[in-house]
Amino acid sequence: MSTILSRIEELGYTLPEAPAPAGSYVNCTRSGNLLFLAGGIPPLTDDTYIGKVPTDTSVEVAQEAARLITLNRLAVVKEEIGDLDKITKIVNVGGFVNSEPDFYQHPAVINGCSDLLVEIFGDKGIHSRTAMGAAALPLNVSVEINMIIEVQ
Repeated sequence: MSTILSRIEELGYTLPEAPAPAGSYVNCTRSGNLLFLAGGIPPLTDDTYIGKVPTDTSVEVAQEAARLITLNRLAVVKEEIGDLDKITKIVNVGGFVNSEPDFYQHPAVINGCSDLLVEIFGDKGIHSRTAMGAAALPLNVSVEINMIIEVQ
């Protein structure tokens, strides 16, 4: 088992299967050593991660959604390159929060993703980031995240 997969398991998580794209796009495109990941959403097994933050979904639940999306995006990378140990740097994270107009804690929500990346990858997980609110997101999810990742 790879070092990164072992680390994910040590943290109490399991890498899911990479989801199929839900539209006219691909989950990942490569240019040189950079992977550009499409926006990922949380699992839709129930209404847990649906709706506006903080009205329908608490900041804490939205942070958990961000962590699950992070694992989802890493599953896409594993499918693309075969081994997460080939990741050399998390370059950028773009985080979008389905929020009320007077909500200003977008960075706190996207910290769910950022903090997990650093827990998994250490210094390789430190990245630049955008955390912003959106009037609506696909399927009314509370969070959507895309990434740029450097690989070998």
